[in-house]
Amino acid sequence: MDAIRLSPPRRLTLPVANRWGAGQMNVLDFGDPERPVDLIFVHANGFNAMTYRSLLAPLSGTLRIWAPDLRGHGRTTLPADPDGRRGWADHRDDLVALLDALDGPPAVLAGHSMGGTSALLAAAERPERVSQLVLLDPVIWRRWVVMAFHLPLLDRLASRIPLVKSARRRRAVFDSRGQAMAAYAGRGAFRGWPEIMLADYLADGLIETEAGLALACPPEWEASNYASQSHDPWRALKRLDRPVRILKAEAGSTCHVPDNPHGLPHVTVETVHGGTHFFPMLQADVARDALFDAAV
Repeated sequence: MDAIRLSPPRRLTLPVANRWGAGQMNVLDFGDPERPVDLIFVHANGFNAMTYRSLLAPLSGTLRIWAPDLRGHGRTTLPADPDGRRGWADHRDDLVALLDALDGPPAVLAGHSMGGTSALLAAAERPERVSQLVLLDPVIWRRWVVMAFHLPLLDRLASRIPLVKSARRRRAVFDSRGQAMAAYAGRGAFRGWPEIMLADYLADGLIETEAGLALACPPEWEASNYASQSHDPWRALKRLDRPVRILKAEAGSTCHVPDNPHGLPHVTVETVHGGTHFFPMLQADVARDALFDAAV
């Protein structure tokens, strides 16, 4: 593994203040700090920017990349209150603040899972700051499901789905990083992950507390991200005129955009053969090539 891949990124902090609360957004900064930002990459629910270091760092010899920790994740200190939350407008608005901080030409905006969807929502608000989008298995439900999530009854029922329940039951505190590593390695969502990627996730995914090493993304916040689905990615896709490239998993995809979406000529959809929802971890070369192709 080369020096670029192993070298730690710089850390930036961006003050953010909006209707969802004020604090500091942690941003990893890869590549030449003298060049404009080429690519912004947004992580999935429950993870953090550092998780994707081995995906992004090999690109830093050519590109400058910003990778933020979303609200309630990693080292970002923005308040994360799940009470009364119904959608991802908070993540959208935080990313709008990040786009507003760019002082160069429009950048490529990309993300995985929730990060891809949040990037899409933000791009629709600041299209002039975005050159194109690369979305890695974004969470985009069928149109009728998105509409149904606006109904009060279904909104309440969402909290009862198995994914939400399992997130709430997640162990929140560990005695050591080694204990956390042993608990996660080869299991559940982490099955098949390279050891370095799991270690990078834990590097910013655990914070020191009096009780021990706690998850930086509290289980209740992770569950809230799964349950809060009243945002509308289809509306964002329709509002945009920038190129959008979607790579979706062959198995277990969270993206329900068809291969040739009607009325969206700027959107291309490809299936990653053999890929699961975690193909950015398990088939990183596929994700990396897509990011590089968009940003050069």
